[in-house]
Amino acid sequence: MKPLGTGDPLRLGPYRLLGVLGEGGMGKVYVGQDTGGTVAAVKVLRPELTGEANLARRFVREAQAATAVTSKGVARVLGTDTEGGRPWIATEFLAGPTLDEAVEAYGPFDEPAVRALAASIAHTLADIHATGLIHRDLKPPNIVLTSSGPRVIDFGIARPEHGLTLTTTGQVPVTPGYGAPEQVLGRRVASPADVFSLGAVLVHAASGRRAFDGGHIAALQYKVVHDEPDLTGVPEALRPLIAPLLAKDPAVRPTPAQITAAFAPPRGAERAWRRGPVSQAIKERESGIHELTTAVNGATGPGQVSRRRLLTGLAAGGVVLAAGGGAAAAWWPQSPRKKVDLFSFPPAVKTPKAHALNLDDGDMIVGGSPKELWALHLLAGNTPAPLPVRDVIVFGPTGGGIAAHNVVDGKRRWAAPGIKASGRYVSLSDRLIAAVDADGTLRTFVPSTGEPRWTAEAGAEAVLAADDTAVYVLTKDDRLRAVSRSDATIRWTVPLDKPFRKANLPGVIAHGRLVLGTYQGNVLAVHTANGRRAWDLRGQSDTIIRPACHGSTVYLHGKSMTARRITDGKELWTVRRRALAPSLDTPPYAEWGPVTATADALYAAHQGYLGVDTSGPDKWRPGDGSYEFMLHGSSNLYSPVVRQGNGLWMIAGDESGGVDAVDPEDGDLVWSYKVGKGDRQSLVADGNRVFAMSDDSLYALPVF
Repeated sequence: MKPLGTGDPLRLGPYRLLGVLGEGGMGKVYVGQDTGGTVAAVKVLRPELTGEANLARRFVREAQAATAVTSKGVARVLGTDTEGGRPWIATEFLAGPTLDEAVEAYGPFDEPAVRALAASIAHTLADIHATGLIHRDLKPPNIVLTSSGPRVIDFGIARPEHGLTLTTTGQVPVTPGYGAPEQVLGRRVASPADVFSLGAVLVHAASGRRAFDGGHIAALQYKVVHDEPDLTGVPEALRPLIAPLLAKDPAVRPTPAQITAAFAPPRGAERAWRRGPVSQAIKERESGIHELTTAVNGATGPGQVSRRRLLTGLAAGGVVLAAGGGAAAAWWPQSPRKKVDLFSFPPAVKTPKAHALNLDDGDMIVGGSPKELWALHLLAGNTPAPLPVRDVIVFGPTGGGIAAHNVVDGKRRWAAPGIKASGRYVSLSDRLIAAVDADGTLRTFVPSTGEPRWTAEAGAEAVLAADDTAVYVLTKDDRLRAVSRSDATIRWTVPLDKPFRKANLPGVIAHGRLVLGTYQGNVLAVHTANGRRAWDLRGQSDTIIRPACHGSTVYLHGKSMTARRITDGKELWTVRRRALAPSLDTPPYAEWGPVTATADALYAAHQGYLGVDTSGPDKWRPGDGSYEFMLHGSSNLYSPVVRQGNGLWMIAGDESGGVDAVDPEDGDLVWSYKVGKGDRQSLVADGNRVFAMSDDSLYALPVF
């Protein structure tokens, strides 16, 4: 517990606030006391989030859910105010360690204590389910051990039984390792989901270990869906009682009433909360909160500690806020276990490589036009550039949504009609695709199959970029937001200054920096850890700007081509807009097109011609142009150059609307494919295929 700080309220409703118990991305929790001396845990929405409609609604739902449950096994709601400018919920203050704290401090519980714990929580779950709610987030940190027994807390994601798994802004839809398989899969859940969570809780209490564990979130969730629980360390007598709670099929899990009867704790088992080390920890916390409230009320005398020291001591002691043996047998009706083919995070599939054409083998004719591998004529008018992800290519089709087609033959694999294609899409390590729907929800899909995975109500307008830890989105109200890839929580949200509010172009990430361009030609770099501004560059271009990155250097086009250190924006070199080839009468004010950076070269269009530096992206320095040469032909100024196979590919800058392929060694044109002049054209490439989009058409082209 910490003392009140700057910006903390002194009072909420009838409660005088005494200290800060904890805080998170959504709100703060205080210890408060009313005029009658009743101590309460007061949870309040952060003031900067009160304007967030989704968060405010979730806060109201939490208050309603907590109020609806009147069981002795939960923290009683003492008062709420969800109509005022700063909503709050006051609940009974529970002084005691959480289950995970107790297990960590004192080791696993013995068999009688586990039986008592199981029976008590199962009875509480029955009370919760009787109100039509499902807790959805039962886990050791949400169970407080008090002198009167275990209490279940935190109804932040409790929902009616008829609802789908909730995925609200800033809230994890399922705690990894404790959520049921159906929650992991985003399917409709009912009371058996809480039973599964109870089983995982009991494994932890009995063994000190997790029933499911993994090195990262995807591996852990895979185990929940596919693997049997790890019951190592669980007493033999308890294993046949706990295992059925962890059945993959919710239909064969026991009910809370069956659990209460089956665990049948021996007489006196509840003394675990009144004797021994756990009991002593509870008493210390009860004594600490009593001393705090006594000191606040003016009863501090000589030799007594100050309020600040009491707060510090309570923090060290771990005062917890609740905001919210017989023989084992087959003790419920057994039904055959169903073999449930549940989906989880599969590894990324292999990219099917296409055959590269070879002049010596007679596969191609220099100067000719190759036959496309396949073509589609069904792209929507608002689709961004297609996204190849291993064995599929994703784009927005006519009729709405997004669709994935096989890169080999162009046939459709799957479609997600509810997705907003104009909001863009990104690959998450090629194992998932992230996109947004019309409501601003961030949704993820397995690329090869389209199976939906986690979602987060992020208020997103567009997906900008992703790294190993987060997906970065532009919100509908022009803020920048990071959504965690490991648990779908909102990591941070920051406002954008006016020059950067239209930063809904793809960004680049390296060395802890996210670099974004805007339609107005401005550049913003932020820290990926917290969203803080790292550096910016204004007026770099008169039109859109698309940053490119290689190593620790970011390359920016526009009025100049400039290389900047990505961490702090320090200028490494700059080539101003000028005539690369005076003999061609190139206007000196011509802008540079987007840069393509590879390990050994930089490519960029300049007044319709492709400039190439062959010294490598880390060696190019401004000068008299000696590091540059011109390739024959022309390139569209607004489309990045693509390198694939043994050639360079570009949208032609003339009226032909073709796709030109040139030899990077000598700049000679190898062939030109006519796709027709379009208002929207782009190139992407992968797996020895070049994908050319022109208005509503998509062509898969071979490479050489």
